[in-house]
Amino acid sequence: MLHQQRRKHEEEVQEKIEHHDGKVEEVLSDGRRILTFRDGTKKEISADKRMTTISFSNGDVKKIMPDQRVIYYYSDAQTTHTAYPDGLEVLQFPNNQIEKHYPDGTQEIVFPDHTVKCLYSDGLKETFFPDGTVVTVEKNGDKIVVFSDGQREIHTAQFRRREYPDGTVKTVFCNGRQETKYSTGRVQIKDEEGNLILDK
Repeated sequence: MLHQQRRKHEEEVQEKIEHHDGKVEEVLSDGRRILTFRDGTKKEISADKRMTTISFSNGDVKKIMPDQRVIYYYSDAQTTHTAYPDGLEVLQFPNNQIEKHYPDGTQEIVFPDHTVKCLYSDGLKETFFPDGTVVTVEKNGDKIVVFSDGQREIHTAQFRRREYPDGTVKTVFCNGRQETKYSTGRVQIKDEEGNLILDK
């Protein structure tokens, strides 16, 4: 089998040039050119010169596509990095995680469980979970969690607040004081030890 492949390759070679620096250039019958460097790196140029594939001795492969995309496969990490002409860069990891880096500085990460995390250039972070939960973290650290059941949680340096779909709002302040406002208008306040101060 190996002998047949070698013979087929030799039949395809129309011209073989050995350069003084140790580089070997082969021109194939279909118009492709293969350059083999002393270190084992191979560079294949398509007949129309629109696509180049470089195979490095460490197993990495770089492809320059006709549409100017550059696809680089890192053999050790089993990771593919694709750079698009418009500046978009996409990384694909062996665990199926995909990262997109946009020219404006925005990053989008899609995790194997289909959670999507967006990091914006202005410092805002959003995470979309498969169950419908959305977590937004502002540049100042304030966090808003919107659950699929309609509940919202707000975390700031001053308080943590939970808002329920029925209109009830529970707030725990940084000093430990708790305040619950029910949809009926009832208000309940507890001090930092949990003692009831107000219930009206």
